[in-house]
Amino acid sequence: MAVGGAGEGGGDGGLVDEKRSSITGSETPPPSTKPGELQRGLSGRHLNFIAIGGTIGTGFFLGSGTALYKAGPLGCLLSYLFVGTIMYSVMVCLGEMATFIPTAGAFSSYATRFVDPSLGFAVGWLYWFSWAITYALSLTAAGMIVQYWNPDINIGILIAVFWVVFTAVNYLPVRIYGELEMWLSMLKVITIIGFIIFGICIAGGAGEEGRLGFRFWGDPGPFAEYKVTGAAGKFVGFWAVLIQASFAYQGAELVGVGAGEARNPRKTVPAAIRNTFWGVLFLFCATIFLLGMLVPANDGRLLTEASDASASPLVIAAVRAGVKALPDIINAVLLTAVLSAANSNVYSGSRILVALAEEGQGPAFLKKMTSAGIPYYSVAVTSAFGLLAFLNLSSEGGRVFSWFLNISGVAGLVTWGCCCLSYVGFKRALEAQGIPRSELPYISPWQPYNAWYGLFFCCLIALTQGFTVFIEWDVSDFFANYISLIFFAILWLGHKIALRQPFVKPIEADLARGRHLEGDEQLPGQVPIPKEA
Repeated sequence: MAVGGAGEGGGDGGLVDEKRSSITGSETPPPSTKPGELQRGLSGRHLNFIAIGGTIGTGFFLGSGTALYKAGPLGCLLSYLFVGTIMYSVMVCLGEMATFIPTAGAFSSYATRFVDPSLGFAVGWLYWFSWAITYALSLTAAGMIVQYWNPDINIGILIAVFWVVFTAVNYLPVRIYGELEMWLSMLKVITIIGFIIFGICIAGGAGEEGRLGFRFWGDPGPFAEYKVTGAAGKFVGFWAVLIQASFAYQGAELVGVGAGEARNPRKTVPAAIRNTFWGVLFLFCATIFLLGMLVPANDGRLLTEASDASASPLVIAAVRAGVKALPDIINAVLLTAVLSAANSNVYSGSRILVALAEEGQGPAFLKKMTSAGIPYYSVAVTSAFGLLAFLNLSSEGGRVFSWFLNISGVAGLVTWGCCCLSYVGFKRALEAQGIPRSELPYISPWQPYNAWYGLFFCCLIALTQGFTVFIEWDVSDFFANYISLIFFAILWLGHKIALRQPFVKPIEADLARGRHLEGDEQLPGQVPIPKEA
């Protein structure tokens, strides 16, 4: 197969092109897959920005304001730092498995192979549903953001246009998707870096309020009281933001989804994991730290329910400093953030469906591909859920859509926890089958303690994410907060009862299928990954 694209003529000319590509380090993807299979067209920079872009979204741009209000500047910062340590444990667990067995939709596949097929089924379908329904949310949010400039425009038209565009993009070769996502994500990163520089200047005295420094850490104070008064209220605020921060960080695990289409996963995936972790942690915590210096936690504008630039704490900080042009800039960035999310939603959801189909946990037609490696049925099924965005055009439909959205709320935490649990099963399988970790392409530190740490806190946060309903009890709010866990339990129990498949024994865990060993003897049916220059 020639390098020019899937399905092109082979022959000796193709081999010459392959060698030339390896030597020059060009962007042409190596022919590590056959026509009709997922193509390894994502480079390291693509993986970096797919994960970073998937993490930095409207939840951070808009949600960080309510986080500051609930916990205060220091409480909010500590919450984001703590959740960053949980994200680290998940990322390194994922990295060790994804470099050894790189596969699209890694989470469900690893859970199925190393822990329990029913667990893989449940986490896979829950995670897919969360991305599919979030696609509809992204389309709706994009329309509402455009209305910031023109309130009279019909949001239904905007939803239709954006749906067509981003569904079509996901039918293009994966390297084109990677390039588009990279540039959209880069704009978000540049914006946050620009805000960090802006925040340092304003805190130093460049704004209308003079030199701020740590003024708001003294009044109204480093911690805020939420729901209840006293020390208990400060802890409730901290824990509420802990939950909110865990949602903000979700998306970093997209490195695992893209591993199945990475060019040289044993090299690009570990680098992408390191860059994603440190990049996201720095950008998030630096922004939260500066917001706590620029905006007092008791500023009532932090609680606005708007979905455009007026709700962003970055804009509130700019307004307080007397900067007039920033709202339009932030709104434009919010639009790119939402469109980037829509792009990732379809990509991630479709690859999860492919993984489910390959494990026999979904209809077989979902893994059918074009000659360029596009799972066209999986893309179509995932993008079809974007049409649920039209439910928001009526009040009755909007309530139904809100319940759908609540189901996806904890899916990221469940996925993180299952990733850590899968690693525990993976490590036990290595030991049982006599494969030393020293032979792995990437060895994560402090294992298995890192995995147990991540698993414990993911479970704890998922179980307590709706704890405020127990302070002010409301049956409707209880189900709204916990319907995702109920849905996950139904999926797991239903699959377990229907098929009665046993938990995976370490000695029987599948460590062979999809395993790529650069330069070593390949297993039957595998395609070796060319070495990079």
